[in-house]
Amino acid sequence: MSVTDLPMPGTTTVHGACPLDCPDTCALEVTVEDGRVTRVRGDRTHPYTRGGLCVKMNDYDRTVNSEERVLHPLRRTGPKGSGRFARISWDEALDEIADRFREIAGTSGPKAIMPVSYLGTQGILNGLNVGDAFFNRLGATISERTYCDSGSCTAYAMTVGATAGVDPESFVHARYIVIWANNMLSTNLHLWPFVAEAQRRGAKVVVIDPVRHRTAQHADWYIPIRPGTDGALALAMMHVIIGEGLTDADYVARYTVGFDELAERVETYTPEWASGETGIPAEDIRTLAREYAAADPSVIRIGVAIERHAGGGQTVRAISCLPALTGAWRKPGGGLLQLPLWAFPVNWPAFLGAEFIRPGTRVVNQFLLGRALTGELGLDPPIRGLVVYNSNPLVVCPEQDKMVAGLSREDLFTVVSEHFLTDTADFADIVLPATTQVEQRDVMFSWGHLYVTVNEPAVPPMGEAVPNTELFRRLAARMGFTEPVFTRTDEQMVAEAFDWSSPVMAGITPESLARDGWARLRLPGPDEYAPHAEGRFPTPSGKVEFVSSAAAGGNFVLPLFRQGSNEHQPGDPVDPLPHYVPPRERPDGRHPLTLLSPKSHAYLNSSFADRPGQQRVQGDPALHMHPEDASARGLADGAEVRVVNDRGRFAARLHVTADVAPGVVVSPMGAWRKHSRGATVNALSPSVFADLGNAPTFSDNLVEVEPA
Repeated sequence: MSVTDLPMPGTTTVHGACPLDCPDTCALEVTVEDGRVTRVRGDRTHPYTRGGLCVKMNDYDRTVNSEERVLHPLRRTGPKGSGRFARISWDEALDEIADRFREIAGTSGPKAIMPVSYLGTQGILNGLNVGDAFFNRLGATISERTYCDSGSCTAYAMTVGATAGVDPESFVHARYIVIWANNMLSTNLHLWPFVAEAQRRGAKVVVIDPVRHRTAQHADWYIPIRPGTDGALALAMMHVIIGEGLTDADYVARYTVGFDELAERVETYTPEWASGETGIPAEDIRTLAREYAAADPSVIRIGVAIERHAGGGQTVRAISCLPALTGAWRKPGGGLLQLPLWAFPVNWPAFLGAEFIRPGTRVVNQFLLGRALTGELGLDPPIRGLVVYNSNPLVVCPEQDKMVAGLSREDLFTVVSEHFLTDTADFADIVLPATTQVEQRDVMFSWGHLYVTVNEPAVPPMGEAVPNTELFRRLAARMGFTEPVFTRTDEQMVAEAFDWSSPVMAGITPESLARDGWARLRLPGPDEYAPHAEGRFPTPSGKVEFVSSAAAGGNFVLPLFRQGSNEHQPGDPVDPLPHYVPPRERPDGRHPLTLLSPKSHAYLNSSFADRPGQQRVQGDPALHMHPEDASARGLADGAEVRVVNDRGRFAARLHVTADVAPGVVVSPMGAWRKHSRGATVNALSPSVFADLGNAPTFSDNLVEVEPA
């Protein structure tokens, strides 16, 4: 059924899928009354969604129907950053964009144009790679997008390969659950019922985090840790497990490589040494290692925050070794959960357009966007054209002051496709209206469970909004691109989204998804699924590689994160064994506090940060500080404070709490500058990469706090 064929009168319910960059990928029931979306709720029949949504999506119908939505193309009429625009037609907008692109390409070369995008929607059609073919065909600068899990993916693949790992629904069978750097109740809500059920059955739940957040408050044992030192803890655990003979010797012998080398490596990583790094008592480290090794089975859930410091990649490498040492993979509910997305046979080549990439095309990482736009990278040619979609880089990129300066350039032609006038959109020359999820067709994999979900358009696009797929069809036509990839319909794209012949897709078709809304991959059920009970890891050796064979090729970013390009990889030498990389920024007299900027409870990155309901839940931008640190600075709860370092500053209201460790301050990210006191937390964030996968180092960030 096409959007124009949608029934208008009466009440209907349409299958949907949550578009958020979240592991839960909830199945939705969208209620339409007389052509208007009146309710969006979780699918009550879905085994993972179970009828519930998070605070971000509970009133999505208000987002869809908001009077503040951008519904028509706009042209800037005021200074950059003023947010002043006038309505124009789509033809006028497309003509201006095409003319400017041709002028830029003709005088500076197409590399002077750069796309900026991420996962404002994570559908296969409209998500991460929707514009890749267009920009690769244009010859634009390749945008490397490593905001989240790139370093983790590199490290994980080097150790255990591209495996889905533990089925989240199998957590009910675990006897020992380690939740590491993951505030599950705020960012992975639908996994928690399976953890809670295991807890009711007698499992011990351990949370390792610098913050005693919502999830940690429900743990049987909360272990506070200094930011950026998780690798030290994992290596010390291995020291205890190996040194005390707690390994599953048979599993290690059959299904791993490099044990002797690993055992030698971890000899010096004693609990006493790790205690000095992590702040965790040595005896607690021993207890954690012993309990983890003895439980049958044990499981570790790592969050995306695990990579966000100098040694994030090696931290994931070390943690990925633990389940193999103890044989945790033998039973359902045992092993490691990183990203189940590896199970989905997504046909990524159909969306990347990598065949259009011209050899030698440069790659620029979005963490360096502020520097790229201000000329600090010395790019030749400089960036003169910017196209932003599925992202709000002025809020989510580091070095926010440089972002403002770069976006303010009068010689920079900026196009933004958006639902609302975000901080970034305020600096655009042209703003284009984008559809919300209920107005577009898509199909979803998940990075948190094993279900394929379809999203059917519930209502026609409001105003003149268009899906990302249609946006790039129109841009391609205006630029004269005639290749078939640029004329595919959304229905044709759905048909190309997966390798439907894969055994895990048996019986799943576009037609069955349209009828049913979702389907579990054809894998054993959660009571039986133990994918590595007998090894069979998707590594070159087929085993867990304590000594990684992939390390010989040097550091790399998965091509999926860089428009399909495999050129200009970091290539730095990589130690084939896991080791400890300490935080890059160490406390000093000027900046003694480590600033953490976790995901907000009510926002998804910067999405929903303008919505009144979510703002009420989240509250004003806040800084959480331990009483000892507040007292030392003469600061009281509720005070207005400034958080500063050499990169920038922002203002917040102080919340004094023992839920954060001494020496640590916490300010959740996502708030928009226009709704805050000017700059936000990423004004202080570094643009330095972690050790693997060009991951961010948001948590490797020293600051001082002073009265406002």
